[in-house]
Amino acid sequence: MKKSEIELLPLFKEFIRDTRTGSRVKMNGEKIRSQTIRNYEEVLKLLKKFCFEKNFQLRICLVGKGYSQYSIREKNRWSRFYFCFCNYLYDERDCFDNYVGLVVRVLKAFFRYLQKERLFQIGEFYEKFHAPAEEIDVIALSPSQLRFLIKDHAFESKLSARLQLMKDVFIFGCTVALRSSDLFRVTYRDIKKNGKRSYLMVKSRKTGIITSIRLPEYLVQIVEKFKARSPAANYIFPRASRERFNVNIKRIGELAGWCTPAPKIRYQRGRPVEQLSTNDAGQMRFCDRLSTHVMRKTAITTMLMLGMPEMLVRKISGHSPNSKEFYRYVNFAQGIMDTEIDKMYRKLLGSNSNKSGN
Repeated sequence: MKKSEIELLPLFKEFIRDTRTGSRVKMNGEKIRSQTIRNYEEVLKLLKKFCFEKNFQLRICLVGKGYSQYSIREKNRWSRFYFCFCNYLYDERDCFDNYVGLVVRVLKAFFRYLQKERLFQIGEFYEKFHAPAEEIDVIALSPSQLRFLIKDHAFESKLSARLQLMKDVFIFGCTVALRSSDLFRVTYRDIKKNGKRSYLMVKSRKTGIITSIRLPEYLVQIVEKFKARSPAANYIFPRASRERFNVNIKRIGELAGWCTPAPKIRYQRGRPVEQLSTNDAGQMRFCDRLSTHVMRKTAITTMLMLGMPEMLVRKISGHSPNSKEFYRYVNFAQGIMDTEIDKMYRKLLGSNSNKSGN
């Protein structure tokens, strides 16, 4: 019996189409979020470039259960594809482990779709595809740094009008622990009044979890400032691009003097690679590493470091009880506290030795 072959890229387009239209959903019946679909589209572009640049033909071979010879041949062929495609991502596109892992997970989701939903007999070769991962170290503002941005009006007066606005957005994000995608979607309707108290209530686009947090007075003042600036606006914060926002907050950090070395390590094939900065020194500084991701990390670690119970912090941040991501914040906060305690012990012992026990 002849084996049947089908071009892969048209099938991948159908995979994206079925996901976008809701024909393909999560296990719990929910629609797959738009960011995931954008990831699928990005992987499709990568596959097209790979096929064109490497003259590689991608097709699916349909084989019956009784044709083990074809199955072994297909398994070997897809093993070669996996090896060549990963080398292409690492060597020619300079990707890191997290991105390669994302691409591999998308490919595995596609093959499961063919096998489980389209009922194509393709075998389970894709289950051998390894999705690499890396754990990027957490950078967050300390409570004293966040306090400086909130309370130092002399510093604020030295900033341009644009940087003052970006500083306020950054402070808001560093307090409420929202993901940046949710932060820039906050509207004035999401601010609820209960007597003299104000609450922020939003639903996460990623998890669907509703977050409710009481706003301190300095955040209420920020909201009122943006309302006075654009009375007819629906969204509280300006719809700046993430890239431009990151440039602005790096500049704010530089003007604040947060220029101590802060190396950033990424991983390729499990090997560490230090990222260099475009500044004159070449090495990454703390200010160079400020980005939208820092806001949520700062909010969560600040809550933990200042004594809020983990259960309440998880409720605000929307993490599940067994979330590995959440415990990265816990470990980070504990590490900072350990460092400060060690400093205190060194001062204590140094002081005692100088006093000769008196």
